[in-house]
Amino acid sequence: MRKWHGEKRLRARIEIIPMIDVMMFLLVFFVLISLNVIPAQGIKTRLPQSSQSEHQNVPHNVVVTLAKSGDIQLDGQPATLESLSAQLRERHQQIPDLAVIINGDQTTEIQRLIDVMDSIKSAGLEAISIAARKKAPE
Repeated sequence: MRKWHGEKRLRARIEIIPMIDVMMFLLVFFVLISLNVIPAQGIKTRLPQSSQSEHQNVPHNVVVTLAKSGDIQLDGQPATLESLSAQLRERHQQIPDLAVIINGDQTTEIQRLIDVMDSIKSAGLEAISIAARKKAPE
């Protein structure tokens, strides 16, 4: 049997250079995120230090952030002292075993902290924790 030389069929090729480009982009993106080069949302705070701090595993919690400037955020969303109680009461009705973690800057005034804690208590929440960093051993 004789073959006639016709058009050569081109075989499909998998190009790996564009795939490598995408993988490098993802690698750089995740490295920048892990190094906190890309800023996270929310108020930047410097937590106070404690030698007795411990990690708590609470299944349902909200984070109230107190900034150095006096600004308040509830789970990253701006809030006022007056609206904080109503927002927490609404969430507490949806999740009965809700816990509150206060994430305050180490230079926050004690009176501002007490005002926020009063607002949390008036919403009917009893489980309140204050976030702190573990103090480095001396």
